[in-house]
Amino acid sequence: SAIPEAVAPLFAQATWDNRFGTVTVAGDPDVQVTSYRTERDYGDRRRPDEVRFGASLAEDLSRRDFTMNAIAWIPVDIDAGRGRLIDPFGGLADLEGGLLRAVGNPDERFAEDALRLVRAARLAGRFGLDIEPATERAIIRLAGTAAGVSAERVRDEVLRMLEAGAPSVSISLLERLGLLAVLLPELAALRGVPQAKATPGDALDHTLRAVDAAPPDARTARLAALLHDVGKASTLADGHFIGHERVGAELAAAILRRLRVPRAMADEVVSVIRHHMYAYDPAWTDAAVRRFVRRVGQDRLPLLFALRRADDAASGVGAAGAEVQEALERRIALEVERSPGLLHGRDLAIDGDDVQRALGIGPGPRIGTIMDGLLEAVLDDPSLNRRNELLDLARQIDRTAVTEGTAQGPAG
Repeated sequence: SAIPEAVAPLFAQATWDNRFGTVTVAGDPDVQVTSYRTERDYGDRRRPDEVRFGASLAEDLSRRDFTMNAIAWIPVDIDAGRGRLIDPFGGLADLEGGLLRAVGNPDERFAEDALRLVRAARLAGRFGLDIEPATERAIIRLAGTAAGVSAERVRDEVLRMLEAGAPSVSISLLERLGLLAVLLPELAALRGVPQAKATPGDALDHTLRAVDAAPPDARTARLAALLHDVGKASTLADGHFIGHERVGAELAAAILRRLRVPRAMADEVVSVIRHHMYAYDPAWTDAAVRRFVRRVGQDRLPLLFALRRADDAASGVGAAGAEVQEALERRIALEVERSPGLLHGRDLAIDGDDVQRALGIGPGPRIGTIMDGLLEAVLDDPSLNRRNELLDLARQIDRTAVTEGTAQGPAG
């Protein structure tokens, strides 16, 4: 009940924000102490326009989102001589009854912060709760207001959904409540897109199964599974989805930019979506295997394979598909063992400086063209990876490029 000015001096390392009554005490982890408060008006549907301290605990709890989050515990109650639960809105009864209910008037609670609409789907899905009817009607009625929630906050809620045992439950709730079309319209567009899979359902059903099948401890893999087929809605033709992985990668990149997903995570997700339709055949040559690794990137293979397994599981692909995938992974492991650096584009017996000196040319795109040609040749035949052979080959590549007019950049 103490105001921030009284709380902060109690700790050696404390900072506070009087606008919201929160004192942060530095530590590992930091601890936040928030004074009882009431709030008025939410002009941006997120932050209160006015905060008043000096409220009672019951008043403070009245501004919480759901009754399950409006329960307090007093560890030591002097009057009672023991700890005491404070539950003015029946949160415990709602939990025991498996209900998610807004505190007080649901329209008012959601008007205070539209992210609560999304949070309702996440909490109900994660904990297996039914949304109380009046609360659900308010969410459906106000679903459009979620468009005004900041991208970062939507991103965080979606990523938290992906950490649940079965993310599909929360995502399905987003759809039922009208929120999926507001937040992820590209995903919502998959509803009704037919698929010829062993497991019945449309493209969105397939996507939800794939998300659940992705490793639960790998958030990036689940994010990739969530977006891996977003290209299907716009590429369906004669029962096929020609190029949906390319279109899907472009759409996924736009979605991840919109949600402000960290660049490294976004790049990984987009890359594996672009490559997830590979069709391995045991007839592949060793050079084809090496090229596949080079094209995808060795560091991204685990994520790609996690996505592919989830995709196969969602499609109803049986043991035969798993055997083919395992055969590819064994062949890749063998090639990596033979020449690990080469598959990263390293470990050529010469580098760009060697080429410049041998051919008497300066740095520029011309060197890049030659080095790419050398790498392709060595991927075909690793025995060529010797200095003299590569320098001779560099001269041949350069002569051919000049003859065909593909060499670029000035000569040295």
